[in-house]
Amino acid sequence: MSTLIIIPAYNEEGSIHSVIHAIKRTHPEVDIVVINDGSRDRTVQIAEATGLAHVITMPVNVGIGGAMQTGYLYALRHGYDIAVQMDADGQHDPEYLAPLLRGIESGEADCMIGSRFVEKTEYRSSLSRRIGILFFSWLISISTKKRFTDPTSGFRAANRQVIEVFSNYYPDDYPEVEAIVLLERLGFNVKEASVLMHSRETGMSSITPIKSVYYMLKVSLSVLMTLLRTRRRAKA
Repeated sequence: MSTLIIIPAYNEEGSIHSVIHAIKRTHPEVDIVVINDGSRDRTVQIAEATGLAHVITMPVNVGIGGAMQTGYLYALRHGYDIAVQMDADGQHDPEYLAPLLRGIESGEADCMIGSRFVEKTEYRSSLSRRIGILFFSWLISISTKKRFTDPTSGFRAANRQVIEVFSNYYPDDYPEVEAIVLLERLGFNVKEASVLMHSRETGMSSITPIKSVYYMLKVSLSVLMTLLRTRRRAKA
């Protein structure tokens, strides 16, 4: 099945080269598109210089939601069967693409999420991040009656039907949690597979303890709006 790796990137000149090469080294059969989200550094030049990825540059910084929707539109228009989201900072290990792809190729799931917590791994997160993950796991469980161990993971694979949904609408800003709720409410099957994630190769996370509170409030409201939209769609 034809597979596209979507890498949203904002000022990732320190890691984008190694990320692209690591993906092609472990999975030479996949294609890669880098969505340069208005970077002000040399992300574009370095990604293009690899000769291994197509690069799309957004005219301004549109955020992760807009960048990912652009990637899904690219996947849809070029006829890919599977689209995989991977971060540009080196946290997502391409060695663990295999279980995500198997879940889609076998028809086991419509969307596979790479989870750090299905099995015990070496990954360690901050207290604020762990609290956020537990909160969002609870929020999703009451919204979908289904438990997810790592709802904030951005390492995920989607089949062609999900690609079509996300090319029309992809949650904005902090989209991972809302995307799960949206798919489950639309009747898609979302599952998790155990993966190992690494620390960022360069840069720092934009989510601070203070921003975590804002993050939880904003995502909670977004999930509520998704529940209302999907309920109206079901009635229609």
